[in-house]
Amino acid sequence: MYSLKKTERLTKKKSIQELFERGSSFYLYPFKVFLKEIEGSSENQILISVPKSNFKRAVDRNKIRRRIREGYRLNKTALVHEKKFMIAYIYSIKEILNSERIQQSIVQTLNKITEKR
Repeated sequence: MYSLKKTERLTKKKSIQELFERGSSFYLYPFKVFLKEIEGSSENQILISVPKSNFKRAVDRNKIRRRIREGYRLNKTALVHEKKFMIAYIYSIKEILNSERIQQSIVQTLNKITEKR
């Protein structure tokens, strides 16, 4: 329930391209979120991106990625519904937020996604 399986990660190049070309997007501090409904999938898939242009050190990018993954993993139950989505989280600010603030933002994005349904 609180795990993040490999099948829940968006890794296929074709799917990622489709998400960015045909999906909808919105901004909710500190994320730019891309969203597209998936047909015929059993679970939501996520992609997490932290731009190298904002954080030169890989240690910082990895720290932010871990915090986003953890926040999503703990709160993904908010998306339990018959519709499934591909979701891309792009961290768009130039400062490292603490885990609690990132988790709050993820909860807000998940709530906004459920409202869009």
